Amino acid sequence: MEQQAKNYDIKVPKGTRDHEPADMFIREETFATITKCFKRHGAVPIDTPVFELKDVLTDKYGEDSKLIFELADQGEGEKLALRYDLTVPFARYVATHGLKNMKRYHIGKVYRRDEPYMTRGRYREFYQCDYDIAGTYDPMLPDADCLKLVCETLTELKVGEFSVRLSHRKILDGIFEVCEVPENLYRTISSAVDKLDKKTFAEVKEEMIQKGVTASVADKIGTYVKLAGSPLEVLAKLKEDSIMSNKSAAMGVNDLQLLFSYLGDMKCLRFISFDLSLARGLDYYTGVIFEAIHLSKDAEGIGSILGGGRYDDLVGKFSSQKVPSVGFSVGVERILAEKKKRLLVQQVSPTRVFVAAVHVPVGERLKVCCELWDADIATEFTYENDPRIAKQYEKANNLNIPWVITIGEDELAKNIISIKNMVTGQQEVVKRKELGFAMKSLLRRENKN
Repeated sequence: MEQQAKNYDIKVPKGTRDHEPADMFIREETFATITKCFKRHGAVPIDTPVFELKDVLTDKYGEDSKLIFELADQGEGEKLALRYDLTVPFARYVATHGLKNMKRYHIGKVYRRDEPYMTRGRYREFYQCDYDIAGTYDPMLPDADCLKLVCETLTELKVGEFSVRLSHRKILDGIFEVCEVPENLYRTISSAVDKLDKKTFAEVKEEMIQKGVTASVADKIGTYVKLAGSPLEVLAKLKEDSIMSNKSAAMGVNDLQLLFSYLGDMKCLRFISFDLSLARGLDYYTGVIFEAIHLSKDAEGIGSILGGGRYDDLVGKFSSQKVPSVGFSVGVERILAEKKKRLLVQQVSPTRVFVAAVHVPVGERLKVCCELWDADIATEFTYENDPRIAKQYEKANNLNIPWVITIGEDELAKNIISIKNMVTGQQEVVKRKELGFAMKSLLRRENKN
């Protein structure tokens, strides 16, 4: 007796999606580019569980803590939650293993109980690509390394024109102290200020008032957080301001003066915008903070495509040892969503060669395929003994495989191979024994073009 299918909606959960082969191909290429950049700067890979003890994650993200996915009790006596990002698990990893320094990268899925906005790359399950440096080093050198790598990575990902907005938590805290904001409101007011890139100052001012400061205090904060522009110009304005009498603000300004010097040496200062409205809502940041944004009009509304900063106290929340750290996360989902919107994601196959045959034994095709596989060339053929040649060409075209090798009775008799590029029409005839060398030469030439 046949079993009836259950009557329920067959769909993916809200805020998640399936990835088709075309999407996966471009995703893998993107991850490979990011990994190459991270390794070039000396990072080593790690992995951590997708869920952590709930206490590890709570109270680390400020207002965003409400977005943590909590898991039902599995009867083990442990309260668990899905990881919200890769930074807190990294800090826990450093503490767990008693490490004093580490430069690591981690590419993995994270989870947020957020309201999805699928067309803009905001999901409940998504990938982050993180790079972090943990350890005690001379001031601003790890921070400069991170920002140089940010510029390299976004350039190699070909995201288009971008800008890296940068600020410093100590300067913001100094501003709040000078403006007489109660210390217990620093982070909640920071969260309001951080919305200035999306809201008017009047709207942000109203939120600050609702969160506990007076209108005059909010206006005073506004005179500072509206400052943005060239790093050296904004820095010069701050150095001439009375805020330099504040110890926290002066420390932040001195940090940035050194950082901007290093970034100038590394020829990436041109990508940086010093923007005092940038606050980044996560509670664990303690120093330099930054995020990268698209500048093209087509990318309007896509939001931040990368973010990070210094978090010197996070490891200390899990152990008695303080391990200063700095790092960033690439918002790879938003980058991929933008590429797809601009029709940059096309049906491309990783397979480079299709082996076709006309009325010859299937073994001849298998021999050619094996030779190409042994040469590490991605190759495919039709799983039929004697398929029509038109059907074979149709399959190669449907899969967008650029090169087709055709074996017929004439080729067998003359011990030659016919190779054709299905895109350009270029055709080559080579000796059978030279197939591997010839095919690799054609592929190298194709890659250069």
